[in-house]
Amino acid sequence: MMQELKKSTSKWIKTRDRGLAGVGFQWQEGYGAFTIGASQIPVLRSYLARQKLHHQKRGFEDELLSLIEKYGVDYDPKYLWG
Repeated sequence: MMQELKKSTSKWIKTRDRGLAGVGFQWQEGYGAFTIGASQIPVLRSYLARQKLHHQKRGFEDELLSLIEKYGVDYDPKYLWG
């Protein structure tokens, strides 16, 4: 499922942004999946709208680690960053 999702979204992104197609856009090797409840959709939309600004203050790696720890997800660091 993830392979098909990555394949179709890569194609979609490359048709929307020619600049990304020219630099060889590709997804990372691994993936992570999180779920939210329907009541949290407005919060998620708000987060996504300001994500670029948010990540100027707090990096993706730091945020991911805090989510993993907050929700008690077991992980092996050697698989986290590839």
